[in-house]
Amino acid sequence: MNVRRLIPTAALAGAVSLGLVTLSACSGSSGAGDKESEGKLAVVASFYPMQYLAEQIGGEHVAVSTLTKPGVEPHDLELKPKQISELGEADYILYLKGIQPAVDEAIKQAGVKNTVDAATLTKLEEHGTGAGHDHAGETAEEHAAHEGEAPADEHGHESEAGADPHLWLDPVKYAEVAKGVGASLEKADPAHAADYKKNTDALVKKLGDLDTAFETGLKNTTTKTFITTHAAFGYLAERYGLDQEGISGVDPESEPSPARIKELQDVAKKDKVSTVFFETLASDKTAKTLATDTGLKTDVLDPLEGITDRSKGDDYIEVMQSNLAALKKALGAK
Repeated sequence: MNVRRLIPTAALAGAVSLGLVTLSACSGSSGAGDKESEGKLAVVASFYPMQYLAEQIGGEHVAVSTLTKPGVEPHDLELKPKQISELGEADYILYLKGIQPAVDEAIKQAGVKNTVDAATLTKLEEHGTGAGHDHAGETAEEHAAHEGEAPADEHGHESEAGADPHLWLDPVKYAEVAKGVGASLEKADPAHAADYKKNTDALVKKLGDLDTAFETGLKNTTTKTFITTHAAFGYLAERYGLDQEGISGVDPESEPSPARIKELQDVAKKDKVSTVFFETLASDKTAKTLATDTGLKTDVLDPLEGITDRSKGDDYIEVMQSNLAALKKALGAK
């Protein structure tokens, strides 16, 4: 998971309770007092993948707001005092623990009864920069060095390694989460349970169709390896038999070591890699430098942490379809 610029938990808790966590972000109103949301369940989502689930499943019965403004890198989000106070007014909060430390702490302080952590609705796994490769037999330090991660401290805690939170990039895991969200909305708002169930089933079907498209589209390819600046695609790679090679690990803005660049150049040559992928919310400088040095092309592979006017699609399904098209082209799908 991405844990850069972490504030110590104790300090953050104090800041949250005093309403001192400041910095710009979208002021996500809970909608509790809005005329247009009167009678609706006031839902607060932490960032886009959670917002999409809430809107698709909640439909006309919910008023959804998000804490993360489009275009803001979610990992770096900090909250305004107004947002923190409004969290406590929400009827239902949907978030993904481990993506946004400031949000995690604020939600814990809010104490809203219907608070759902999407990470508890499916099984999380660990992925490094080279998801899909076997490093059996390595020590923790060797594995961390190979993956470009910080090694564990004396208590066994790793500063970047651990459970990968990017579950929404696997349509199958995302569908599992959708089912859990649907069930929790039914419980939170029993009067509209039938509609939540119907909407959940419709979304799960769309995600099933997306899964089929990925499985079919990526079955026969010239290569199975792709290089990306943001190692967010571990679940997707594992699901469809691909090998993800991250330039800088889970932090899309950190600089790779010369040794990692050399390793990637070797991988690109050995595995017939044609393309280096970058994302819309982080700098493409490293991707372009690596591509130039190795004679490769560049393209966008969107980790879908937010939808902006630069996104190749208007919602989750459309952007994932664009990701599929980019992967098919880069991997030489037949």
